[in-house]
Formats: sequence, C-alpha cells, structure tokens
Amino acid sequence: MARRFRSTFHQKVDGKGRVSVPASFRRVIEQGDPDWKEGLRPNFIIVAGLDYQKRLDCFTITAMEEIEDRIDMMQPGSSERSLMELTYHANSIEAQIDEDGRIILPNYLREKLELDADEKARFMGRNDHFQIWKEATFDATYTSQTETLMTGKGADYDPRILLPNPSRGPRLEP
Repeated sequence: MARRFRSTFHQKVDGKGRVSVPASFRRVIEQGDPDWKEGLRPNFIIVAGLDYQKRLDCFTITAMEEIEDRIDMMQPGSSERSLMELTYHANSIEAQIDEDGRIILPNYLREKLELDADEKARFMGRNDHFQIWKEATFDATYTSQTETLMTGKGADYDPRILLPNPSRGPRLEP
C-alpha cells in the first residue's frame, strides 16, 4: 500500500528560497519516484496551478503520471483538456530534494505565494499530494472554508459521516 501525505508542518523559507521538506513527506516522495534509489535525490512535481490559486500542489512522479494519463483520455482540443494541460503541464516544475532534505522554491513561486524571506510556509498533507501555503493565506482560507462547511452543525459533529459507506456505494447527500 502506498504511503500518504499526512499532517501539517511549518517550515521557514530562507532568503535563497530554500525550505526543508518534512521527513515523512520525503519518504512518500521517494516511494513515488520510480527512478529513486538509496543515495539518489528524489524528484517530485510542483504545480503552481492557476493565477488565483494562492498555493502550490505537490505530487509524486507516480501520482503526476496518473493525472497525465487521465488528461490523455480527454478530448484533444477541448477547452477542458486545455485547462488541464495549462494547470498540470505549463504551470508545473520538477523539483529535486537536496542532500539536506531541502528544495529551492524559485522566486516566481515565492511571489505567487506572496512569501517573503524568513517567513514560514505551511506544508499540508492532502492524502495523495501535499500543498505549500503562506501561513497567513492558509489561515484565512481554511478558517473561511471550515466555517462554511460547519454552518448548522453541532460541536459534536463527526465529519466521518461524509465518507462513503463501502457497502452502499458513494454518498449522495450530506
């Protein structure tokens, strides 16, 4: 079974754009890089996404290949396929983790996040990928989304209710 990206980490970004990738995330990246072997540096994909998205989505090589296979199934020339190609091909880079467990976020990605030197970035596990956010942006976005989702729910609300029941198929309504 494949490892998953779990947990949230707060990592300082230095003046050169270097930031440590959490150790548990590095293990998942290594497992998801078919060319990685002990002693080599693992690679993964950073997707900058669309202009309005103030986060970076990061995928293992294997996970990105799965996305690309699904894009290949889309109708060539369609606006939907064009959007997916723009998002996942034109606005992405391959990154490599160095011997110290760090990556370098290029200046244009730091600008997209509005992340200044010596600020902290939030690495957030999202199961099959992870995201990199500026702390303040994440806090504002996540708080707003959580408040919207929790409207009308009590303090003892259990979010597992949203999960599909394997014996009954997908969940149709909240």
